[in-house]
Amino acid sequence: MIDSAGGSFVHLHTHSSYSLSEGAIKADKLATLAREAGMPAVALTDSANLFGGLEFSQGCSAKGVQPIMGCQLFLSRTASDDRPEAERLPPDPIVALAMDARGLDNLQRLSSRSFLAHDGSGRPCLKLPTLEEHAEGIFLLTGGTFGPIGRLLAEGRRAPAEALLRRLSAAFPDRLAVELHRHGLPVERAIEPAMLALADELALPIVAANDVYFATPAMHQAHDALLCIAEGRTLAEEDRRRVTAEHWFKPARAMRELFADLPEACDNTLAIARRCAVMAESRKPELPICPKVGPGMTEAETVRDMATRGLEARLDAAAMPEEKREAYRERLAYELGVIEQMGFSGYFLIVADFIQWAKQQGIPVGPGRGSGAGSVAAWALTITDLDPMRFGLLFERFLNPERVSMPDFDIDFCQDRRDEVINYVRREYGADRVAQIITFGKLQAKAAVRDVGRVLGMPYGQVDRIASLIPFNPAKPVTLAQAIEGEPRLQQMRDADEQVARLLEIANQLEGLYRNASTHAAGVVIGRKPLIEIVPLYRDPRSEMLITQYSMKYVEQASLVKFDFLGLKTLTVIEKALEILTSQGHQIDIATIPLDDKKTYDMLCRGDAAGVFQFEGAGMRDCLRQMRVDRFEDLIAAVSLYRPGPMANIPAYCQRKHGEPWESPHPKIHPILEETYGIMVYQEQVMQISQELAGYSLGGADLLRRAMGKKIAREMEQQRAIFTDGAVANGIEPAKATEIFDMMAKFAEYGFNKSHAAAYALVSYQTAWLKANHPVAFLAASMTLDLDKTEKLANHMQEASRLGIPVLPPDVNRSGAEFLVETTEEGKPAIRFALAAVKRVGAQAMRDLVRARDAKGPFASVAEFAHRVDPKLLNKMQIENLAKAGAFDSLERNRARLVGGAEVILRRAQAAAEERASTQIALFGGADSRPEPLRLPDVQDWPQLEKLSYEAEAVGFHLSAHPLDTYKSVLQRLGVTPSSHIQDRAKAGAARLKLAGTVVSSKERPTRTGSRMAWVTLSDGAGSYEVTLFSEVLSRARELMAEGTAVLCTAEARLDGEMLRLTAQDFEGLEKAAQQVGQGIRLWLEGDAGVPQIRALLEREGRGRGRVVVVARTGQGQEVEVALPGGFNVSPRLMQSIRVVPGVTEVQAV
Repeated sequence: MIDSAGGSFVHLHTHSSYSLSEGAIKADKLATLAREAGMPAVALTDSANLFGGLEFSQGCSAKGVQPIMGCQLFLSRTASDDRPEAERLPPDPIVALAMDARGLDNLQRLSSRSFLAHDGSGRPCLKLPTLEEHAEGIFLLTGGTFGPIGRLLAEGRRAPAEALLRRLSAAFPDRLAVELHRHGLPVERAIEPAMLALADELALPIVAANDVYFATPAMHQAHDALLCIAEGRTLAEEDRRRVTAEHWFKPARAMRELFADLPEACDNTLAIARRCAVMAESRKPELPICPKVGPGMTEAETVRDMATRGLEARLDAAAMPEEKREAYRERLAYELGVIEQMGFSGYFLIVADFIQWAKQQGIPVGPGRGSGAGSVAAWALTITDLDPMRFGLLFERFLNPERVSMPDFDIDFCQDRRDEVINYVRREYGADRVAQIITFGKLQAKAAVRDVGRVLGMPYGQVDRIASLIPFNPAKPVTLAQAIEGEPRLQQMRDADEQVARLLEIANQLEGLYRNASTHAAGVVIGRKPLIEIVPLYRDPRSEMLITQYSMKYVEQASLVKFDFLGLKTLTVIEKALEILTSQGHQIDIATIPLDDKKTYDMLCRGDAAGVFQFEGAGMRDCLRQMRVDRFEDLIAAVSLYRPGPMANIPAYCQRKHGEPWESPHPKIHPILEETYGIMVYQEQVMQISQELAGYSLGGADLLRRAMGKKIAREMEQQRAIFTDGAVANGIEPAKATEIFDMMAKFAEYGFNKSHAAAYALVSYQTAWLKANHPVAFLAASMTLDLDKTEKLANHMQEASRLGIPVLPPDVNRSGAEFLVETTEEGKPAIRFALAAVKRVGAQAMRDLVRARDAKGPFASVAEFAHRVDPKLLNKMQIENLAKAGAFDSLERNRARLVGGAEVILRRAQAAAEERASTQIALFGGADSRPEPLRLPDVQDWPQLEKLSYEAEAVGFHLSAHPLDTYKSVLQRLGVTPSSHIQDRAKAGAARLKLAGTVVSSKERPTRTGSRMAWVTLSDGAGSYEVTLFSEVLSRARELMAEGTAVLCTAEARLDGEMLRLTAQDFEGLEKAAQQVGQGIRLWLEGDAGVPQIRALLEREGRGRGRVVVVARTGQGQEVEVALPGGFNVSPRLMQSIRVVPGVTEVQAV
């Protein structure tokens, strides 16, 4: 009961951090602030949204504070202005508070409608008739100084203000109050008399509000920075949005003192709070009605019929002997009984329906994910594609009759076609009943430091140095406070510089606040009725799909059932590979490939798993080598063991697999642990041991597994007693029972879900099978899916080179937008580089270019190319990058001419397009007559190194050659080990190697001692490798870290098992090293025209140790050899430059 005695007060206009980039109070902290201030209630009125409604309500309930559900809505200017431009003017804030269930429903509808009608510009807003239509059950506040009434009065327009107030009063009879603000602004003092007069004239109550944005006065500067971050401004700028230092969560006494002359304005906050007696509440999940129920049947009967027929089809396809079928039928009957008892038949029916539809449309669907792969019913309904009984997977791990919770199938679809499945669901259930789920991006420590540094106007380099000392770990984010505590240099910077201290203090205050909204990657909800009747809705203006305003946690608590539609790239890779194979005449059903293919396991045993799903990391490849995998069960174990914690068991697993004896803790559990050689790997093994030794049901065993995983002491002791009593009753010694329980409890720290491991191991096996049996198609598909990821594409290129698969350069006459497989003149399968993999050309533009080429056949010349393509498809940068990548080499080999003539090509394309338009010739047609040649610049082609540099710029790596090719003689003189021989040299005992390569990438991080270290990836054409640089070497090598820099590295090599570790002892530029080697050159020269240019080049390089010999051809055809006096800095760059000098016919290193 809210009592107005004692001078209390209720904040009715309050913003949380769900007022994105505006509010600086976390929603669940509002109740704490109210309770600490002795306030009986508090309202949440975020800007246009109800994002935090359920979280706020739960937080208030937990603190004994009454929640008031509200929203700061925005009213279109058309409510008070009939000018045409009114629609485009910023809308006015008003505050709506829900009084009862009807009011909460209307509040949800108003917030939802403002977003659903929003075009992405400005604030989501409402027209006045919409507000009036949904007025029932809502108490309205006029929004204060900057609300529509306050704005009109500030503009001196009293008559429109009165008219609007009268209209609102009619729509909200006895449910409207004039909101007053006192933040010390001149405009507030100026308009308050008029507001009081209007309230008196219309007999409306007045109410005091503080339009709260932050918790305490100490947060004002941080909040000001937050507003600057949102608008891309700095604190020093004057002309920007800001709020006063008074917009904090003031205590009741402060508000009473502020409105001491109008005590009724504070009393009315309590009176309004008493009338707002509704909150957002959690509700039990409600499944939608599936439209695919059989005629005259219930959902349960439909599922039972489908599953029974589906199981027989599965067993027939597997040629299962009759004597084994009964066990499957019994398991299905048991599962269906549990599903029906728990009321989940509809859930299975819904999931089966959209998965079966996807498969009928040829959309790749994953074999399963998570514990759902343990269900025979799911397998029979084709929800999953892995026989759970064959691999000992348990239904109770997925659905436990002793622990009622919603089932949760996570479904993987081909990432390119996932949206088709979601659109099918929208058609079946209605677009108004299907939505994606909102997520919120937070200001994390590193980003907060960068953003605050910018708004403080600090130098970028200084802020970058500070931010770089904060660890970045998305899986386990480090808070700013933790980063400062663990990094002495941050402490030193803070203590030595007031500006840095200020930066860190503000960033710490802002850390964790929400900054933006986006869409959950997978979650989709389906409502039993239109979603607007269940939860508030949001919409991204770029999509037609509804989005819930509640995030994942709260949307499920609001009674909606979530379905996960995940896009898995690997499924798309498999599909692309199968498409390529089909085009070559190979029809393959990936679901029926044998799981015992020797070629596949041999490949994995060699560690040749680059590009294979889950197995491509160096550590996992090493694990597969150690295991010598030769059965599918090994792959399941590898997926489960290769994680922090269980990884320590890999050596024991391998040794026992290869013959080392092992013993079970008890003979009864030997069969359970036999598959994993006595090592507990799976959660399911804990459940089976509990059942076998202690008489648990599998449902009870699942509860035991969960208790062990959560490590709740009270639950653990209860379970220990149950387990020990059950084991003793089965003839087990109490001490042995305790020993086994403790062993299981320890294992539960890292046990893995076998159902998930098995399903994902199957996807891994399928990709491995494709690579082992059809490597060209598999690599081409993998490259297509990574065509915009330079580093991954470079890795695929190196893998193709290692496998001896030629990768042909991009060619406007031969390439597709994607990577293709074609046959070389020698009859060897090869991969043709994709046009869309060239940087900054655009995939759609390349698809259109290929369509233009295919319409009339290959281009005969660059002029014909320009004549036939639509100039709207290509710009200057696209033509230049295609030329740099060598895509025009089949038409013109001088790339410098093409880059210099890009404008010429573009103008010809535009002229041809105008001609086509005037003669009504087809878009990609053109006259049959051959176009006139283009007048491209008459320039020499680039030297080889420059050509390779441009090629790398356009593609991200080198295609036609490698820069190190020009250093061949230097590398031999220096005794450099090629990357392909590093492993062998290390195995042979070499501790110190000289290596060379171009920098592909580098990453730095701080060490525990506060120094810096780096990992640098180098490429030498034969492959790539990673070198670790500790602080001393790193400090000398920093200027060499730019991508493409050629370096010489002396490294210490160490084998850690099969893993190669390279630690740099020295790191220097290769150009400098080449000069120090003192190699010489011999050049052949005809005539003397090039002599001045050669002299200039030698002077540019300077004196050194290399000899230069000129072989000049005389007019009589004789050769005269002249050794130039002194020595010169002879480098590959010099050799390349001399090669293109007029008259030079040959250059050799000597």
